[in-house]
Amino acid sequence: MPESILQHPDDALRLYAERHSSPEPPELYETVRAAHIHLINGRMCSGHLQGRLLTMLTRMACPRHVLELGTFAGYSALCIAEGLSDGATLTTVEHNDELEDFILSRFAASPYADRIRLLIGDALALMRGMEDASCDMIFIDADKRQYPAYYEECMRLLRRGGFILADNTLWDGHVTDAAYDRDPQTRGIRAFNDLVAADPRVEKVMLPLRDGLTIIRKI
Repeated sequence: MPESILQHPDDALRLYAERHSSPEPPELYETVRAAHIHLINGRMCSGHLQGRLLTMLTRMACPRHVLELGTFAGYSALCIAEGLSDGATLTTVEHNDELEDFILSRFAASPYADRIRLLIGDALALMRGMEDASCDMIFIDADKRQYPAYYEECMRLLRRGGFILADNTLWDGHVTDAAYDRDPQTRGIRAFNDLVAADPRVEKVMLPLRDGLTIIRKI
């Protein structure tokens, strides 16, 4: 983005941070571009900084199996897959079947496509059919109203020492705005945040990165 069209001081800081981070791979840049052209709410893609963080956290955690709830355009899935070691896998679940062709086209353009399995369906239903302690890392980025329910299933599925990464936990600032007290999605995020904060089974840190990213480790 040219500096001359920056509209907000935060944009300058974001651009500075991006320039001082690892570059965004070409296939991810093209995924963002295609999402903005072909999909509604293309800005929902994780983006350069969060994407590089997802890749690095995956490499640090060394998971053998990762579960992602909410694929959207496939950007975050590609970032996670990039960080996986040989033989590790990512299962990503998307509820909207109309996105399937788009997602698969983006995966096909990536060198990490063989690490990813896409499932179309209800995330909670799929999770309830999985075995206990079958996941090493879980990325939550699906229906915000269901975050508390996802969390309880995640804790069953996650092995001890495993990680949950939860996106949108600041929800565009609505979590602290009384004007959104009756909004179901805001209420879901707030309930999730309170649940995690009070849970002695985990250690956690909420980062004010992009729309809020909470990192949770099962003790």
